[in-house]
Parts: sequence; structure tokens; C-alpha cells
Amino acid sequence: METIKIAGVKREAFGKKESKSIRKQGQVPCVIYGNGETVHFSVDARSLKPLIYTPQSFLIEFDIEGKKEVGVMREVQYHPVTDQVLHADFFHVIPGKPISIDVPVKLTGNSEGVKQGGKLILSKRKVRISATMENLPDEIVVDVTTLGLGKSIFVGDLKYDHITILTPATTAICAVKMTRAARGAAAAAEAAAAAKK
Repeated sequence: METIKIAGVKREAFGKKESKSIRKQGQVPCVIYGNGETVHFSVDARSLKPLIYTPQSFLIEFDIEGKKEVGVMREVQYHPVTDQVLHADFFHVIPGKPISIDVPVKLTGNSEGVKQGGKLILSKRKVRISATMENLPDEIVVDVTTLGLGKSIFVGDLKYDHITILTPATTAICAVKMTRAARGAAAAAEAAAAAKK
């Protein structure tokens, strides 16, 4: 998984007043927890943009006044009107220890059902997985080549080495829906076959 580096400044004072003052300086109050410790710090609001305005997930390497912390984003709080980032929570990543994270789904292949006139629908853009830092993928690749008309691929159909998928097995990832054109073609084929009998 791709890593983004962000510099942070340790926070000693907490509370609404302090947080407001930090935001006025273009900083975002943050916390990283797990691993038995909680670290309060702030980062430049601009440095969070690559993490927030993307479907991708990243490992984040923080340099908090010389102390290195590696984490993943857990939660972001936004201002209800301005959409300004008010606070960000991160979770410690420890080498060799599994962590849960949402990763994007990428469909690959040319589906059988699409060749027959169906329409490929992606219904789950991200799935939650658990893996160690070393095995975290940038995305979950789903091959749709054999997916037929009217058929779906579910989370339970996916199998990957060194990755546990936490999203429920009954969740549909994608499907090939029957379009009007495909229905018409299927009906015409049936009528032609019946006429030959």
C-alpha cells in the first residue's frame, strides 16, 4: 500500500478553545491511538487533502517533531456548512499485526454478460479488509470475465492470500444487469429458435 508522509506538531493543550485557535492557523487537530498510547498533534490542513479527496487508502507516516508514527485514517469530522476538516483520527499500524482498513474495488476483464448486451454495475466501491502492514493492497481486484447476464459477484466469492475480508459475505460487489436491448436480443433469439422447431 502506498505511503504518504506528513509532518505534525505535538499538542499539549486540549479543549474547544485550543482546537479553534489551531484551526485559525490553518492546522487540523489530530489524534493517533492504538498500540497502548494516544498521541495528540496537529497537521497543516493542506497535507490532509491527498488522503481525503480520493477513493484510495494510504498508510501515513507521521513525523511528529522527530518522532515517527505510522497509521491509517479512521475518522474525519467536517464542519456541517463549510466542509472544513475539524478533526482527524488515525490508528497506529504495527508491523506484523493485522489492521482493518477500507480499500477500493477495481473490476478487471470483459464480462460475458456485457458481451451479450448487459450492463456491468459496480455496487460496492470499497470493502473492509484485515491484513498486516506488509500485505495491505492498494485495491481489491475483481475479475469479471466469466460473469454472465443477470449474475452477481458477492464478497463471499472473493479469495485472496494473506487478506481477510471483513465486509459481510452476502454483500454484492457487482452484477451484470439485463438491459432492454439485451432482453430484446434474448427474446428474438428464443423466437428464432422456436421458429426452427
